Amino acid sequence: MIRTALVLGAAALGALMLAPSLTASAESARLTPPPALSLPAGGPSETAFFAGGCFWGVEGVFEHVKGVTSAVAGYAGPKRGTSYEQVSSGTTGNAETVKVTFDPRVVSYAQLLRIYFSVVADPTSLNRQGPDSGTQYRTALFPTSPAQARQARAYIAQLKAARAFPRPIVTSIEQGAFTRAETYHQGYMRAHPDAPYIAINDRPKVEALKRLFPALYRA
Repeated sequence: MIRTALVLGAAALGALMLAPSLTASAESARLTPPPALSLPAGGPSETAFFAGGCFWGVEGVFEHVKGVTSAVAGYAGPKRGTSYEQVSSGTTGNAETVKVTFDPRVVSYAQLLRIYFSVVADPTSLNRQGPDSGTQYRTALFPTSPAQARQARAYIAQLKAARAFPRPIVTSIEQGAFTRAETYHQGYMRAHPDAPYIAINDRPKVEALKRLFPALYRA
């Protein structure tokens, strides 16, 4: 997979950094309309699951959102207890996913949806985000309550009606088990801010979050 760029030689890495396809997901950031439906939360803490390509960047973006108390990289889908090697094979049906725990008094699920569609992922790219391809890199939402499911469906319908994107939205709404990823995947962007993959694909997303959502951004 393209994340082997982390160990490429200097010449190959230079060519990789010039490849325009690798920056497509980061450059696709756009401010989507505010969700028309935002339902009140049932308590002071809520959990949501977002799949949007490599979980390093998804986790890294949500860690910079005010009100997010935890972002954990993992795998969600039909199979429980999967490993990175198993999911990377593309045969499990699971997707690289981030478990986001947040304080809905600070940031609502509807606002997280807007950040997801504006900054985190390109919802029009089928089974591919940036340089990574396969069903494990699909864009998907895993609601944890009927209220979340209702808001997710409503926002996707709203974006489609508004023609917010030049191509059809392919983001799915799913159910499934979540398995925490291996320790070395947790906080990867924080631990390796200058890694080539992070610099090319993920840091621009954090900068887009800061630019498009200044009131919700935290350093």
